Amino acid sequence: MSQWEVRMSNSKGLPYFFNPTTKESSWDPPSGFTKEQIEQFPGAKENLGKTAPARPGQVRASHLLVKHKDSRRPSSWKEANITRTKEEAIEILRGYQAEIGGSPDKFGELAGQHSDCSSHANAGDLGWFGPGQMQKPFEDATFALDVGKISDVVSTESGVHLILRTG
Repeated sequence: MSQWEVRMSNSKGLPYFFNPTTKESSWDPPSGFTKEQIEQFPGAKENLGKTAPARPGQVRASHLLVKHKDSRRPSSWKEANITRTKEEAIEILRGYQAEIGGSPDKFGELAGQHSDCSSHANAGDLGWFGPGQMQKPFEDATFALDVGKISDVVSTESGVHLILRTG
């Protein structure tokens, strides 16, 4: 059985993974576990999918991230070494965009299956955040969206994103 548990970050209001034996912590789920196994970690039921309440000036969003070889960390929970180009990542994201067709439910489904971010475990939900907490292009795009709307492709140092403003 896993030594990993799911805990809630007091500063970010997001769940993270912690191994009390090694004292290792990570925003990304530890590798080598299925989604079903991760959902059985101590604290998973209480913390996965939860976020802290909003404070004034904050927004809430979900995203679907596709990383590329020039991303600041070209690896993810599903791919140890990402070698695709930025253009290929955008093409993949455009395919998801066409499949989503403006549906928040479909967005969450695809983010859960395909996003290169650990938020995939929460259908892409990043929780509440305010100015200065996200990379500038991501922040600008999110604050410009109406609640329930989905952005076009947004490029940051992390990769390329579709963003769904949820609050």
